[in-house]
Amino acid sequence: MTSHTIRFIASDMDGTLLNEQGKLDQEFYEIFPKLEEQNIIFAAASGRQYYSLLETFEPIKDRMMFIAENGTIVMHQGKELYSCTIDTKEIHKIIIEARKVNGAHIVLCGKKSAYIETQDPQALEEIQKYYHRREVVSDLLDVDDEFVKVAICHFDGAEKHVHPSINTEFGQQHQVVISAKIWLDVMNSQASKGAAIRFLQQHLGFTYEQTMSFGDYFNDAEMLKESYHSYAMENAHEGVKKIARFSAPSNKDSGVLQILKQTLLSDAIA
Repeated sequence: MTSHTIRFIASDMDGTLLNEQGKLDQEFYEIFPKLEEQNIIFAAASGRQYYSLLETFEPIKDRMMFIAENGTIVMHQGKELYSCTIDTKEIHKIIIEARKVNGAHIVLCGKKSAYIETQDPQALEEIQKYYHRREVVSDLLDVDDEFVKVAICHFDGAEKHVHPSINTEFGQQHQVVISAKIWLDVMNSQASKGAAIRFLQQHLGFTYEQTMSFGDYFNDAEMLKESYHSYAMENAHEGVKKIARFSAPSNKDSGVLQILKQTLLSDAIA
């Protein structure tokens, strides 16, 4: 692979670009300018909230692309390029059904903020990792905003305890995706990280063959499918490894950065 074949890179955050403590390897800030020199766009593609991503990449936030909330919103230099919302009536149906799941903690994700009802200390600690702009409300059904998804946290496992009922009720008309071991997201049926990348390919004029992506979980599946240079992390779910064309070292070994240096920046770093 030569560097000029890549125009766009999208990387998931948790379990991918971030280490096991949820921290960004500071070497990223040495690599990012070298990508810029080659006119390669780098996007953080995450289930995290846009405002959370801004804080993570504060030093270069005006130079990056952000595919936030699992592809439901794309932001660049403070401007919305793309969004995929859910009708409020449908949002209410999802919330009502999610409330029936014992042990579930609901995050209503709007463009202005994230909204929560829970006061559970463990849930609050987990939610604040991904949603830096959030409001505690008495009733999620009373919130006024444009909504991009409903995120549901279950500490005993989203795949076992949340997915069966939520997917049965909404899987036909919405995108229901297990985004992490304890998280599940419900989004517009047309929404995904892959859909956001397809939009950017058309909007910015780069191709499938010029796209590179990195992921570790099922919310990354569509993104990997939209990228010829698709990488599953060593620590990725086995199902995700079957989707990706290539493999990258584990997130704890800064696998994304290793691949970028090996495939795109060997001359620049040498």
